[in-house]
Amino acid sequence: MQHLLSTADLTRDDALLILDTAAELAQISDRPMKKLPTLRGRTVVNLFYEDSTRTRISFEAAAKRLSADVINFSAKGSSVSKGESLKDTALTLQAMGADAVVIRHAASGAPHRLAHSGWIESTVINAGDGTHEHPTQALLDAYTLRKHLRDGDGDLAGARITIVGDVLHSRVARSNVLLLNTLGAHVTLCAPPTLLPVGVEEWPCAVSYALDQAIADADAVMMLRVQLERMNASFFPSAHEYSRRYGLDAQRMSTLPTHTIVMHPGPMNRGMEIAADVADSKRSVIVEQVSNGVSVRMAVMYLLLGGAESGIGGN
Repeated sequence: MQHLLSTADLTRDDALLILDTAAELAQISDRPMKKLPTLRGRTVVNLFYEDSTRTRISFEAAAKRLSADVINFSAKGSSVSKGESLKDTALTLQAMGADAVVIRHAASGAPHRLAHSGWIESTVINAGDGTHEHPTQALLDAYTLRKHLRDGDGDLAGARITIVGDVLHSRVARSNVLLLNTLGAHVTLCAPPTLLPVGVEEWPCAVSYALDQAIADADAVMMLRVQLERMNASFFPSAHEYSRRYGLDAQRMSTLPTHTIVMHPGPMNRGMEIAADVADSKRSVIVEQVSNGVSVRMAVMYLLLGGAESGIGGN
């Protein structure tokens, strides 16, 4: 596999290879010298058409720890803001000799278009496309889950994961449902009906509208950000009402099984989908998710760019 565009493209063995590789690479973070020479001489371009802090910095840190040269390309202030097309931007990157393009784009399907257009020969990694997918976020979430629920080994067979909130606009939710199902977990989506996408009943997961019931026996609860910037209609009566029915506060957290962890892909709307004291509690692994993201993205680039002969998918 040359690209990482969707978690649907990953077999169980592919996913476990990435997670196992990430676990090995995570040990580098404990060294005084946090670098490997694996991608020395390679160029990785972060092509971000949407604002991002965590994801862009995480990919940049991952590439640099593998000794790659990194070019950060922001659509704002570039030729894109003057009307340059994705094709012309891609041709420019090809001419510059980019070995990998990490792309975040507002249009669902843009990474697939870039990867299969013939415009570039580079490896393409999807860093989030519209409301479609965010595969490396799902991988870092799976890595975090495996670390806490399975001592860092094997798959997630039988684990119960509840994903709560704005599923309709969430590329994280879609990628997680697909990947966690591949790894054997039981996933439940919980949201108001207005924040569930058409066709969700065909996803490999259960659906619930009642939060207290959905989290009662969960091993992990993943809260999703309410993406107000993507909303152009009244999806719920008010922020207060949403928080009351679908927010995770200290009282709700106290009803969870003692081993249950709390997750969030960030950035958070503190006080809306998650209370501040919950986000900062000992059960929260939100900060850990960020650090795990660097190791997972290192693993993806390591495998796709020739760090291992087998690569993802064995080709």
